[in-house]
Amino acid sequence: MNCKKLVLGLTVLWLASGFASAQIQAGKAINITISNVPSQDQQTINNVYPVSDSGMINMPFIGQVKAAGLRNEELASSLQSRYQSMGIYTHPTIQVINNSVNKSIVEETVTLGGQIRKTGPVLFYKGLTIWQAIQNAGGPTEFGSMYRVTLFRDGNQKTYDLTKTEFMKIELQRNDAVDIPQKNPWGR
Repeated sequence: MNCKKLVLGLTVLWLASGFASAQIQAGKAINITISNVPSQDQQTINNVYPVSDSGMINMPFIGQVKAAGLRNEELASSLQSRYQSMGIYTHPTIQVINNSVNKSIVEETVTLGGQIRKTGPVLFYKGLTIWQAIQNAGGPTEFGSMYRVTLFRDGNQKTYDLTKTEFMKIELQRNDAVDIPQKNPWGR
């Protein structure tokens, strides 16, 4: 029985070390806490930070810092050194923890409307295609036309024939809107 407990304990330690040494990813969120600094600064810095698509986080008092591709302890060490070298704190202790649900800090969406089974926002993620977004919303209704799907982006609009494979692969961007029109009398 003791051997089983030992093996279980070692397995848990091995798994925990694997999670602790995982690299920080762009588009995710991380928790950062600081100690050995004034309490008002702790309240300012202790927070959840989004890692931008370019891999940066924006830290109070020191600005943009590269985070993506680093392990948690590497980022913590980098932040401690930066706060010290800039003369902001003498002995800060920083801890970095991957967001427990490993999600983006703010759930971003694209909006779907028209002749679709579930209108409204659909969760956006990097690489989401126009076809996937429509399928995530239940697909078009029996009255919806996939021949003239309109994509609205940054005040512009473009219409695509989603019965053609090349248009199904168009990647969406945050805050895009997609409209599935009603079929015309010819079924298109």
